[in-house]
Amino acid sequence: MNIKSLRKKLNKDFGGRFSVEEKDGVRTVSGESADWNEIVSVCSAAADKKHGLHVVNDIRFTGAPVPEMRLPEIRDKSLEGAKPDVMIIGGGISGASIARELTKNKLDILLVDKESDLAMQASGRNDGEVHPGIDLSKGSLKHKYIIKGNRMFDKICAELDVPFKRCGQYVCFDQKIFKPLVRIYVWKRKHIDGIDDSVLISGEELKRREPNFNKDFCYAIYNPMAGCVCPYGLTIAYGENAVMNGAKISLNTAVTGMEVKDGKIISVETNRGTVYPKIVINAAGVFAEDIAKMAGDRFYSIHPRRGTNSILDKKAGSLMSSIASIKKLELSHSHTKGGGLLNTVHGNILAGPDAVETYEKENFATNRESINTVFAKQRGTAPDLTERDIITYFTGVRAPNFEEDFVIEKGRKTANLIHCACIQSPGLTTAPAVALDIEKMAVEMLGGETAVKKNPDYNPIRKGVPVLREMSESERAEMIKKNPDYGEIVCRCEEISKGEITDALNSPLCVPTVDGIKKRLRPGMGRCQGGFCSPLVTKIIAEHQGIPVSQVRKSGSESVISYGKTKGGELE
Repeated sequence: MNIKSLRKKLNKDFGGRFSVEEKDGVRTVSGESADWNEIVSVCSAAADKKHGLHVVNDIRFTGAPVPEMRLPEIRDKSLEGAKPDVMIIGGGISGASIARELTKNKLDILLVDKESDLAMQASGRNDGEVHPGIDLSKGSLKHKYIIKGNRMFDKICAELDVPFKRCGQYVCFDQKIFKPLVRIYVWKRKHIDGIDDSVLISGEELKRREPNFNKDFCYAIYNPMAGCVCPYGLTIAYGENAVMNGAKISLNTAVTGMEVKDGKIISVETNRGTVYPKIVINAAGVFAEDIAKMAGDRFYSIHPRRGTNSILDKKAGSLMSSIASIKKLELSHSHTKGGGLLNTVHGNILAGPDAVETYEKENFATNRESINTVFAKQRGTAPDLTERDIITYFTGVRAPNFEEDFVIEKGRKTANLIHCACIQSPGLTTAPAVALDIEKMAVEMLGGETAVKKNPDYNPIRKGVPVLREMSESERAEMIKKNPDYGEIVCRCEEISKGEITDALNSPLCVPTVDGIKKRLRPGMGRCQGGFCSPLVTKIIAEHQGIPVSQVRKSGSESVISYGKTKGGELE
């Protein structure tokens, strides 16, 4: 839609309360509204994917105070004066994978994240599906990277010692009348869009493979290359391998400002000192637009989108062995298939997510309505699905732009900046492939000053902590013989030993918090949700770090577990 037609449409639909200007491939929308969903609708209407026009949202939201970015409490000068070749902002799957790929070169690499660990936001709060791309047509960056990224997972996960399984995905239908249309859709995806594993299977075949699915399903789209991985486990493994190869990771480090001169970032202000990088890579998730603005290179806007997932007890794992969802053919503007069901690499069933627009970038509260919505829909996939099996739930906030596609490019006005922004689903799947291209961009950008040499000591192999529960009896005996701490079980639900916890604390990226250990090993992720093991994990961390138990944190510095001893000597 050209700009004149767009203005007419906005005037007609919204009573002339919003205006739009177009310049240098960017449409800037302004006005004010107390309704966030209205703002999203206006800006979405301004998007023009066909002509590659980005939308910048300058509409003032008056409906509620917009929370400021949460900042870490720590203030020091540990990074003061640092001069890395590359500074990566953001410790999600994008930032961690880029850091690892960049260590193939002899570069000084610094990754910063404002949280107390990697993968604390969207990368640690998603379903972990490795998507096949069945919903993507040619022309988008999502499509460009989906097949290559998907096919890289076997090798990447083997190198990083991360569990991964190709369990396949079913998109299921109970409407017989639409089968000819679905058949054409599958043919197009397979032969034109390159999603070559796409097949249409009968309802009878689906029942044979997944007997607990809805008996009314009459056919399904099947993609055997779909899989699942632990998203935070993969992110942490990427980060550890990056550190092994020479990268530096500074957690609890927030970017608060930049000095930009003559179209170039001169310095980056953080709560831990001023950094002087040669180039900056913006992988800041929901805050990527904020970083772009600091750098004088804002040409897109992010509208945060919440999604809630529920984790079911492992006893429900027999419900299915794959990834699946029910699909109704109807006119819809939804940017999700309404959630799905996934049998995770750890044997739990995950249900979700939904999709709710929000102005709050860091509100991870879980609402009953979201859980009810997901379960109401997905009982249409598996009728025996029940909320009684939920052991925990979590909410993540995705970072889409109004074009609903990635932004992966060099800065438009700022010469030493690279954007890896607006990453939402299937961002986990595409991350390995995107990281390769970002590495090439960075090396090319740095090569203008001096030739970038390869790192002769680069080692892509990262070995994780030995997993006791996966060992045979003889292997366990041998491990306990080598290290008796492997014979002391701390978490009975997940069969985690003291030896595993100690080894995790000795890893290349030590995060000595209860949640840091939980994300690396899973103590506290079983049915009791840490009710029995959390005090023991806390004590082991304190002993390892040589600090009082009262100084151990659940996650960030503000998440206090205990304040000291009672008169009786017990911890409060």
